[in-house]
Formats: sequence, structure tokens, C-alpha cells
Amino acid sequence: MPAPVLDPRLLEILACPAEDHAALRQADAELVCTSCGRRYPIVDGIPVLLLTEAEPAEPTADPEAPAGEPGTVG
Repeated sequence: MPAPVLDPRLLEILACPAEDHAALRQADAELVCTSCGRRYPIVDGIPVLLLTEAEPAEPTADPEAPAGEPGTVG
């Protein structure tokens, strides 16, 4: 079953419920905050914009960084 496609006009007015209230972009069956990276599910075509339902941001640690020091340049 393909992921639901939200109306672009709806995406223009939706915002992340976290403190920064950044814009959201659709990625498959979820909305992703353009600032904090939290992922919110889309269930039966309805975005669930609850912080308690959000998945945390994907880690962006550098795979070459030493353990315990993600993202360090070195």
C-alpha cells in the first residue's frame, strides 16, 4: 500500500509541535521536522502531531568518528 500524499496546502500550514515550530516535510508515511528531525506518523491519511507519538531524529553521527564522540572532527 503506497504512503498517503498530503495536500501541499496542508503541509504549508502544519508545523512541528516542539518549541521551534519548524516546517514539516513529508517522507513516505511520516512527516519530518525540518529543524529538530522528529518524525511524526501519518495514520489513515491523518498526521499525528503529538510529541509523545514522535520518533526521535535520525542520528547524524559521523561513522568515522571515535566511539563516544559523535560528530567530532579530528
